[in-house]
Amino acid sequence: MSERKATTARPQRRTGVREAAAQATRESILRAATKVFARYGYDGGSVEKISKAAKSYDRMIYYYFGSKEGLFIAVLEGIYRRMDEAEAALDLDASRPVEALTALIRFVLGYYRKNPDFVTLLNTENLHKGRHIAKSLRAREYSSQAISIIREIMASGVAQGLFRADVAPRDLYLLIASTGYFYMSNRHTLTAFLGEPLETQEAVAHWEDFVIETVLRTVDAGAPDEASVSPHDQEQKWQKSQAPQSQARSSSGT
Repeated sequence: MSERKATTARPQRRTGVREAAAQATRESILRAATKVFARYGYDGGSVEKISKAAKSYDRMIYYYFGSKEGLFIAVLEGIYRRMDEAEAALDLDASRPVEALTALIRFVLGYYRKNPDFVTLLNTENLHKGRHIAKSLRAREYSSQAISIIREIMASGVAQGLFRADVAPRDLYLLIASTGYFYMSNRHTLTAFLGEPLETQEAVAHWEDFVIETVLRTVDAGAPDEASVSPHDQEQKWQKSQAPQSQARSSSGT
């Protein structure tokens, strides 16, 4: 009896090892593909480059993902999933809607800043008019987390008379996401165009504060009063330090 049990258990252990190895190979290919596609784009990110970076074989990519496009879709799903998981892990207290919304804004802007590959891959997919992610069966799942968080915060704010009831969570999500994405995606060209460094700690903090103020003013149920005056109602040190460059740029164009 005991020998029979031991005999039947062995294939299960071997199967478990094989599954773990297969999962490790798949994850290794995904990590390598994320880096390669972020660096070379979809067209330049060849299967050969990815398999070399993953220390694997071309045939393994086709085995696990079916095609280069299938792998790219999996990469896009992966970056969305990781942001979705990070959002889900946020410890926000919706009963304090102003603080919760502020924390959410800081998270979104910080996530774009800390994950440049995320921004680069989205740029790549937008160049392709979203034709790859449109084939994903999971993409819509990953947007629902952010919208549901905002919906809960907004509902609490409306119930407390702090937020307007006519602001759609979807619109607020787009406003927050666009301010983070645009700044990060275009920071290099904007630095040259404006003549101001946008990647310094002071510049990033300034923009984050401005976005928070903008969003809170957008949802504010009442007229601004003395208590709601933000740092942007006064000249900030960072703005003053940039003024000579901006003025010089303006005068040169007149």
